[in-house]
Formats: sequence, structure tokens, C-alpha cells
Amino acid sequence: MLRSLVAATALVLSTTIVGPAAGQTPTPANDLPPPMTAQQDHKLMMEALGIKSLRPGANGMNPRGANAANYEESKANPYPGALPDPLVAKDGQKIATPEQWWKKRRPEIVEDFDREVYGRVPRNVPAVTWEVKETIREKVGEVPAITKRLIGRVDNTRCPGIQVDIVLILTTPAEAKGPVPVMLEFGFDWLAPRSAPPPAKAATKKGGPRRFNFGPPPWRDLVLAHGWGFGVIVPNSIQADNGAGLTRGIIGLCNKGKPRKPDDWGALRAWAWGASRALDYFETDRAVDAKQVGIEGLSRYGKAALVAMAYDPRFAIGFIGSSGEGGAKLHRRRFGELVENLTSPGEYHWMAGNFLKYGGPLTPGDLPVDAHELIALCAPRPVFVSYGASSGPGAEGQWVDQRGSFLAEVAAGPVYRLLGKKDLGTDEFPEVETALISGDLAFRQHRGGHTTGPNWPTFLQFADRYIRVRPADAPAGR
Repeated sequence: MLRSLVAATALVLSTTIVGPAAGQTPTPANDLPPPMTAQQDHKLMMEALGIKSLRPGANGMNPRGANAANYEESKANPYPGALPDPLVAKDGQKIATPEQWWKKRRPEIVEDFDREVYGRVPRNVPAVTWEVKETIREKVGEVPAITKRLIGRVDNTRCPGIQVDIVLILTTPAEAKGPVPVMLEFGFDWLAPRSAPPPAKAATKKGGPRRFNFGPPPWRDLVLAHGWGFGVIVPNSIQADNGAGLTRGIIGLCNKGKPRKPDDWGALRAWAWGASRALDYFETDRAVDAKQVGIEGLSRYGKAALVAMAYDPRFAIGFIGSSGEGGAKLHRRRFGELVENLTSPGEYHWMAGNFLKYGGPLTPGDLPVDAHELIALCAPRPVFVSYGASSGPGAEGQWVDQRGSFLAEVAAGPVYRLLGKKDLGTDEFPEVETALISGDLAFRQHRGGHTTGPNWPTFLQFADRYIRVRPADAPAGR
């Protein structure tokens, strides 16, 4: 593999405010409030909301312990009444035309998710400047490829003590005749130098720092062989995956190191914002067909991928892996992981502060929206929801509630139909490894555990109806 550093090329890709807003002064590093622990920040948010206590989350480790997770369908729906209707406006008007959806109902749903679930992105988020740090010529499988490692530096003029450098890796076929589609994944920086290997893979080499290459995702080979490109954006380079990090990262930078307000964004919305900034870069890269960029993630990153797909209409397709509670799973189902788990000190940072209310004193049944409406926000674009099997060898277990996400897709179907698209085509939960891919909503469970890997071939089959490598002389749409 031949590596060569390229000249640093800076591209300012945002027109948002750079530097302090009018009437504000920068916050020097030595004036930053000290970081808090997740427990301290969590307690502070509870006090801001006037919450005295929260219900405990489900215990998925001990089936005989206190608050053991429920895995019985007969006990999965404790909240009476139907799900919120995505096609009934708050004033009771039934939404019967696409125009009513776009102009009236969809903005209502977005506002509810902003305020109560994922939080609001500030209006004055600083600009991002992208710089290509390294270019690698390599072979991905049998495909000659070019891999670029980029850093997106977020302007921190308003708060110099907080630095946010977004890591993005992009691989495209070297012999492509024109711009190619790209699948962007929330993942890990396998090209970063590391001073020590992970404990499970202790190195024997002595000496100074060395590069430990954990390797790119193995399904990158499938995507490159398909004629597409593959990108990875690193969520922790945008926002730390813990409550202690909420006064740092992009959230802390926008707040000058101060704690969040109840409707401020959480980590899922911040990671999705970062994916959109990667898409900004793709719009400037001649190797990428930016009109054909998909978003993919697994587990908590599957949640983030669905949020990114819902909020940014530029993403052409979504591949949502094992997202569970906070992602594609219905909040109102008491099955596996619960809303109360997401309001605990270990996971609350993913969500808006206001979301804590639904772990006590309110209930998930009081939420103005549910996961089916998050999926509906993706319409009319195609979405593939992926899970491992809920039982049997290699299963990822029932904690993620595969059926709850299937039901959410079914309930999103009316919005897809309103917009002239096809739903799942059934409301019967399919057998494992049965692919529902005839509509614009898709679903499949595989037997490979907590991964999207075994579903990549089926996803690519589904995606081929929408994403295609354009002829060299066709415009990429940018």
C-alpha cells in the first residue's frame, strides 16, 4: 500500500456564523467551567426539569433480577390507545395530500422531535473547514482504490478552549470514470496512529508509537466491488459518547462549556449533524456523486443513522442496523430496552434533556411522537431496517426488540403511500432471513448477531433500485 501525504487543501463548506455572535466575546480556555461527571450533569438536568426521581430501566442481564427485561408479547403494550397518527395534524385535520404533509404535518413532527426527543441544533453552529490529511492508494479486494483521511476543523473562535476535529475517511474506486455513489457509515478511525494496541491484541514490538490498523469494515469490499465508494465518519470526534462530555465536543463548543438547556441537542443529533457536514464535503469532491450518498450505522450508530436520514433530505438511502430503543423501535413498547434506560445516567446524553421527563414523572405513552414518525420523516426516500435474529445461534438477543422496529415501519407506511411510494407490503412479522424488499421500506433479520454484515448483500440488492453508477458524461447533480 503506497501512502503519500497530500498538500493540505482547506475547503470552507458552511455559511453558518464563524466566530463569536454579535455582542459575544470568546471564552478563553482558562475561563471554561470544569467538566462534570455524567452523574453530576444528569442530576443538574433533573433539577432543571423539576424531576425528583426516575423509574429504573429494564435489566437485560439477569432475567430473575429486579426490573428484568420483558420478552413476552402479551406484556409488551401497556399503554392504551393507538400510536400518534402521522397523518393527523395537531388541530385534528386529516392530512390527505403531499402538500399538507410537507407544509403542515411534517414540520409539526420535526418540532416535537426537536423539543422532546433529540434536541435542537443551535442556529449558530460554527463552520467546518475540511482538510485532506493523507491519501492512500490501495487495493480493496480486487478493486484499485483511493482512500483519503480528512479532518474537519470546527471554528472555535468563540471558545478557543474547546477543539473539535471531525475525522472522515473516504474510499473511492481509483479507475471510476466519473463520480460514484457513496455509503457513509458511522464507525471508527482505523487509520489513526495509536500509541498502544487494544488489550486483547497486545503487541510484541518494542519502541515508540506505532500504527495499529484495526482494519476497515469487511463489507467495504462489497461496496467497492459494486462500483460505489465507502466513507466512515467517527462519532466520538464530533461528540463524546458519555454525559461527562456534554460540556465539550460540538455541544460544549456551542454552549461555551456550560451545561445544556432541556431542549438542547444530545449526542445522536450531534453525530447526525456531523454526518451532514461530511455530506457538505462530498458535494465538493469530484470523485463523489453527492446526490447518491447513503447513511449506515449499527446499534447506537444505527440510531444516529436514522436520525441523520430523517433530518437531512440530502441522504438518498438509509441502512439502519440494530438501532433499538431511541432508533427504529417503538418507544411505547415495553419489550427489551426501554425509554427508562435512555433516561439513565449511562444513556441520557444521546437525547435532549426534555426526554428525561418520560422516564418519570411522565411515561412513554405521553410522548407526542414515536419511532414510526421518525421513519416517516425519511419519506419518500428508501429505508432498510436491519437486525440480527432474536433467538437461536449467533443471535443478538431480544434486547433491541426486532418486532418493535418492524411495527414502526408498518406504522410509517401510510406516509410513504401518501407520497406515492410503497410500504413494507405486509403487517405480519417475517421469519428470520426473509427479506421484505419489494417496497420503499425494507426489513430483514439475519442470523449473524449484532452486526449489519450479513445483510449487506440484501441491502445492495434493495439499493440497486435507487442508487446507480452514472455514465461518465452524466451530471452528478451538484
